[in-house]
Amino acid sequence: MRINRKWSSLGGLANQKSINSLTRQGVLLAATLLPALFLWGCSGLVSGQPAANTTPPQTYSISGLITPAAGGSGATIKLSGTASASTTADGSGAFTFSGLSNGTYTLTPSRTGYTFSPTSQNVTVSGVNITSGVSFTATLTTNPTYSISGVITPAAGGSGATVTLSGAASASTTGDSSGAFTFSGLSNGTYTLTPSRTGYTFSPTSQNVTVNGANITSGVSFTATATTNPTYSISGLITPAAGGSGATVTLSGAASASTTADSSGAFTFSGLSNGTYTLTPSRAGYTFSPTSQNVIVNGANVTSGVSFTATVTTNPTYSISGTISPAAGGSGATVTLSGAASASTTANSSGNYTFTGLTNGAYTVTPSFTGYTYAPASQAVTVNGASVTGVNFTATANPTYSISGTISPAAGGDLATVTLSGTASATTTANGTGNYTFTGMANGAYTVTPSFTGYTYAPASQAVTVNGASVTGVNFTATPVQSHSVALSWVASTSTVSGYNVYRGTANGGPYTLVNTSLVAGLSFTDSTVQNGLTYYYVATAVDASGNESADSSPAQAIIP
Repeated sequence: MRINRKWSSLGGLANQKSINSLTRQGVLLAATLLPALFLWGCSGLVSGQPAANTTPPQTYSISGLITPAAGGSGATIKLSGTASASTTADGSGAFTFSGLSNGTYTLTPSRTGYTFSPTSQNVTVSGVNITSGVSFTATLTTNPTYSISGVITPAAGGSGATVTLSGAASASTTGDSSGAFTFSGLSNGTYTLTPSRTGYTFSPTSQNVTVNGANITSGVSFTATATTNPTYSISGLITPAAGGSGATVTLSGAASASTTADSSGAFTFSGLSNGTYTLTPSRAGYTFSPTSQNVIVNGANVTSGVSFTATVTTNPTYSISGTISPAAGGSGATVTLSGAASASTTANSSGNYTFTGLTNGAYTVTPSFTGYTYAPASQAVTVNGASVTGVNFTATANPTYSISGTISPAAGGDLATVTLSGTASATTTANGTGNYTFTGMANGAYTVTPSFTGYTYAPASQAVTVNGASVTGVNFTATPVQSHSVALSWVASTSTVSGYNVYRGTANGGPYTLVNTSLVAGLSFTDSTVQNGLTYYYVATAVDASGNESADSSPAQAIIP
């Protein structure tokens, strides 16, 4: 070993007076550490064991550029995929992600007031740095738009929930499988977001969000809570209190109920399932605007927007109301009011009806609906200082009948159109054997008429009366219509001609109408456009090369059977 020689060299350096104090200290420190390092090295050599391999895993980078620099500078680039990260492009729009392992990544640029093409790029790192091919073009937006993003938790309640946007713009979207949602393309302004989903309530019920030059990506969250059998309420107010206090509010539609407004005119219906309801206020000596309101309950209490204004009447008016049951015969029925005043209304889906604005007097109420009879047929009602309720009717469906028959032979009946007119109108098509049927016919007088191109029918139509029973055997006989044609010929002109024209009329001496579409070169012509039962008269003319046409020939008569 060369230990002595190294020490002597160090000693020689230490004895040189030209070395300043700082240099001397450094040399002394090196002299102190050198033996230890030397001994460690010798130990390693003597033992014959190499040092452990502590080389870290190889990583790579992805570099790219956003142009022009005005749009790229300061843009945020998000990295997702095998790893997640974000960075900001420098003043020239350049950016780099380093320390990446092999894998597939997605790069997405964003900057307020800009759009990017492409919107994102997929990049695969496989053993080398990616230094080319990752580029985006930034475009300044004249009217920039933004987005509002949020989440509904837990995902079980948020997934599939509807989120409604109102305010500066209106839209709706559906929470994804994790409960996340986004509204995009929004301008600056104030918005309200309201989540809903059958079987869930949400806290808060809605949120106000203000967009002001940037996307809203945090702070918009809702919590969904499952309800076993959720019920909701409808609350409202009748103003002024003097008219609302003590007023009766009637609920109809998905459920029926009534309540009385409190001293301030407020009222509430609770325990309601989802559905459509109609609220109608009433109080003797007052009218209400509107007279009723439709309210939809959909997974939340209705606490606003249900209001009425009560107006005292100098000449008070009242109402007549009732129900037609069952609902199948009441829904859509026309109810006519006669007597001291005349009016008509249509019963709602539950069979309920109301006439309002009635003065004291005697009235008659009469329901009607095609296919139903009512018991009683009508009711007399007297209004005397109060509204009248409970004017009810029972609907009974009328029996219906059928009209049927056969058109023979089948060749003339198959696919023939059969038209029904009279008490009711309808059409049907005879089947392959010529049979036809009209169903759902009420008592009355009808006419049945068959038709089919190429056929005549005997009789041409039949009158049928339905009176408490179906009518069968309304039969017809089809006869094919025979087509005819007229064959014409003439003697050639003694002059040189280019051809002949054929004219036709229904009176001897005309007027005549040209039949052929181009000059007839020969001496004959067949007219296949004649109609049965008519008599025709034909004349011919000769036409030369200059277009000069001769006088009419003598007429020829053709009688079409």
